Amino acid sequence: MSEGPLSGIRVVDLSQGAAGPVAGMLLGDLGADVVKVEPPGGDWGRGLGPPFLGGTAAAYLGMNRNKRSIVVDLKAEGGAEVVGGLAERADVVLESFRPGVAERLDIGYDTLASRNPRLVYATISAFGRAGPWRDRPGVDGIVQAMGGIMSVTGTEDAGPVKVGVPAADMVAGIFASQAITAALFARERTGRGQRVDLSLLESLLAFQVVPLSMYLASGTPPRRMGSAAPYSAPNEAYPTADGWIQVAAYTPNRWPRLCEAVGRPDLVDDPRFATNADRVAHRAELRRELEPAFREKTTKEWLVTLEAADVLCGPILTYPELLAEDHLARIDALPPYDQPGVGTLRAVTEPARFSVTPAAHRRPAPLAPGEHTEEILAEAGYQPEEIEDLVRRGVVAVDRKEGT
Repeated sequence: MSEGPLSGIRVVDLSQGAAGPVAGMLLGDLGADVVKVEPPGGDWGRGLGPPFLGGTAAAYLGMNRNKRSIVVDLKAEGGAEVVGGLAERADVVLESFRPGVAERLDIGYDTLASRNPRLVYATISAFGRAGPWRDRPGVDGIVQAMGGIMSVTGTEDAGPVKVGVPAADMVAGIFASQAITAALFARERTGRGQRVDLSLLESLLAFQVVPLSMYLASGTPPRRMGSAAPYSAPNEAYPTADGWIQVAAYTPNRWPRLCEAVGRPDLVDDPRFATNADRVAHRAELRRELEPAFREKTTKEWLVTLEAADVLCGPILTYPELLAEDHLARIDALPPYDQPGVGTLRAVTEPARFSVTPAAHRRPAPLAPGEHTEEILAEAGYQPEEIEDLVRRGVVAVDRKEGT
């Protein structure tokens, strides 16, 4: 298998849950050697289910591919020293403790950077390392609530709702992997590592750059608009005879085409809908005019009609419908892989396609905590008797399958 663009980079991933593990997963997809340091009992993300596969949450398996697992009790005497030894040989340390916890455990940035000045030390917290929210505990749902995104998600006639995916966790993980890669690039110029701090809150704010920019300019809070876009119309979902279709026909050339396609050419000259700004201002009236027409045909029939008219559109697919589409198979978006102890699964792949150093699913997620403890410690220079002593004292744990 070809090496990824981050081949040769070693990552010590102390994070748990979702945001940090996603960042570590992305670095692993790009070829980094990622050592997942789990506490006794394992990452709490192993319990994020159902569903469970082989006793481990499917969500955990999806977020922790391309990693090896070692169990270290950071509260035991000698635990911090084990992590410090791993960090000496690493390029990156990634952690998601609350601010101040890593320092109390003696694995904070200053401590580890003193042993390895080239170390990139990345932290992900809920609300950041400063400000009055600094010490608040927070998970994805809480940050979505406090980060504004729930106030703009849903419809006006219903209460605010969460985004249907753990948006704060996912974008924090993505931004973290980007920031870590940038810090590694900077190290090539300066010769020194650095600390990189991210929060779920600030990542979610960056994710909302469009509505926040609009609010900062206008002072008008955005409304919950369901499938519609606040800056364009028509640009939303319409019910058909058998389902739903998303239509985007707000540009000057596509709006007349839509009117002709739905049999309402009279709308082209209607002063309420003359420009995109007019249509945004009269969105409710526009919907009342168009909705009866869309209900007259099936989604498939409308796709044929609108695509022939060069009107942007797409069916609203469920996961089963999406995964049945030939397009996903043709682009190999969800390739199969073998997960020992579970069987053949399908994975969501790294979306960036590299022509020379491709990203890849090189190893399955560690099914058991401590699955690779011995080999990781041996690579770090520990002798067999030293490893046995650490196990005996409860500093590390080893998953020794029967017969090995």
